[in-house]
Amino acid sequence: MRPRFFVILVIALIAYVLGARAGRERYDQMMGAVTSFWNDPGFTKARDDARQAAYKARTR
Repeated sequence: MRPRFFVILVIALIAYVLGARAGRERYDQMMGAVTSFWNDPGFTKARDDARQAAYKARTR
């Protein structure tokens, strides 16, 4: 087995165990924070501006 693959496998295992220990309450808390950030008016405007800039760059 390649060393890089082994390291990634170990990291994934550690993340799974820590996530399982955190439980559903922590998951809901993190998802609430991500959702509130995603729906923030400033972030929504930045997403729209980036989308428009990409469209303009593509159509040139």
